[in-house]
Amino acid sequence: AYRLCIMRKLPSLLARTLISGSSAAPELPDMSKVRSKLRDIVGASTNWRDHVQAMQERKALHTLLAKRQEDLPPRRMKDSYLEVILPLGSQPEIREKYLNVHNSVRFGRILEDLDSLGVLICYTHTKQEMQQRSPLSIVTALVDKINLCQKIIHPDCDIKFTGNVSWVGKTSMEVKMHMLQLLDGDYRPVLDATFVMVARDPENKRPAFVNPLIPESPEEEEIFKQGELNKLKRIEFSTASLLKMAPTAEERNIVHDIFLNTLDTRQEGEGTVSFRSRKLPPNSVWMEDAKLKGLQICHPEERNIFNRIFGGFLMRKAFELGWATACSYGSSRPFIVSVDDIMFQKPVEVGSLLLLSGQVCYTEKNYIQIRVHSEVYNANTREHHTTNIFHFTFVAENEVPQVVPKTYGESMLFLDGKRHFTAVMKEI
Repeated sequence: AYRLCIMRKLPSLLARTLISGSSAAPELPDMSKVRSKLRDIVGASTNWRDHVQAMQERKALHTLLAKRQEDLPPRRMKDSYLEVILPLGSQPEIREKYLNVHNSVRFGRILEDLDSLGVLICYTHTKQEMQQRSPLSIVTALVDKINLCQKIIHPDCDIKFTGNVSWVGKTSMEVKMHMLQLLDGDYRPVLDATFVMVARDPENKRPAFVNPLIPESPEEEEIFKQGELNKLKRIEFSTASLLKMAPTAEERNIVHDIFLNTLDTRQEGEGTVSFRSRKLPPNSVWMEDAKLKGLQICHPEERNIFNRIFGGFLMRKAFELGWATACSYGSSRPFIVSVDDIMFQKPVEVGSLLLLSGQVCYTEKNYIQIRVHSEVYNANTREHHTTNIFHFTFVAENEVPQVVPKTYGESMLFLDGKRHFTAVMKEI
């Protein structure tokens, strides 16, 4: 899959900037400047003790919100285009933060950087020249997909992120980002990412209008249409969710075949077979035995510019648990192939107890599909609320055992995992 992965043709406005070079352009901002810029745009406090006052001051920005989208000036794709450098090669002092035990880059850190960059790109699209601070609260709603075309991300070579707004609705924006790494004098593609961001009012309570997007060329028209198609696919995928609709006839046959293959056919009495007696097929693992759990206390250090827990932090922790689940299951080092369909359902407050559960839900040859469920636990009320569902596709160095569901609920997880895996394979 990696050998066959080909980066999609970039729009001309991006392609002309992806030039070869022996070193990173010095004028490009780095990720620390991205996060500093975001704090300036929002007026976020750098001290936790001042955060309440900072949020109170944002209330006055309500008067700057547009009453209609038509009142906002349209933007072009190149208006929001940004390039950011991650100088792992030219500034070795930042390398330790990104290094993993296998001497490659921690992918969880890349997820954090993509999340920050995506938000800044949207603020660039919606920027009003006469306003020092933005009245919009722009947050990540969905990670539509992240596809990788390189197994190893080198820890001692500069990385360049590029991206721009590729589609706009009334209150939402699709952002396409690309990551490239400097190897032998050329920036080579590593991954493509598609995020969906939503704009809300200064207090992050209600939707807010964003500037419309005007494509300028046939190429950009195609990109914009793809954004519309992505939206329709998400609606279709959600409508066909196994939480809303019964499995298809083909999926029902798959579940029934698994059930028959795991029945213990040893007779308990003459001419009888128990429906309850199950046996595990060779080279298989029960789904209930293929999971890991984790707990995070959400400290102020991990807050975003709106004083909720940073979405990139949640993605990093979920990915690391997913990686550990795949590593434990496959008994070898797994490599991330794709991230898809991460829906941010509810914000996570500072001080929350975050419970993470990683589950192997589908396997095929040496591929492992992982689902990580994230929920917040309120110790006072003892209530649980789901905040995120994460889907990761890994490839192991060797063929892995087949994961086998036992209950109907596990069978639905299995089918859902199969759907995500099939969609990922079509992409790459």
